[in-house]
Amino acid sequence: MPFTTIRVIEKVFTDEQKKQMLENVTEALIEVCGEKTRQGQWVTIEEVKKGDWAIGGQIANPK
Repeated sequence: MPFTTIRVIEKVFTDEQKKQMLENVTEALIEVCGEKTRQGQWVTIEEVKKGDWAIGGQIANPK
């Protein structure tokens, strides 16, 4: 079964937004893999601290 990780910047998204992400990504996977795989679908969210990632070599510091 798929194990999907969503990485987001820490403290940017609300708990409700993260819940929606988890639900919507799970449903997208079910559309592809079939309803019978629902119990095996793993979707996680990892929060990355500001300054712990870069875009094009530049440290990203979202507001």
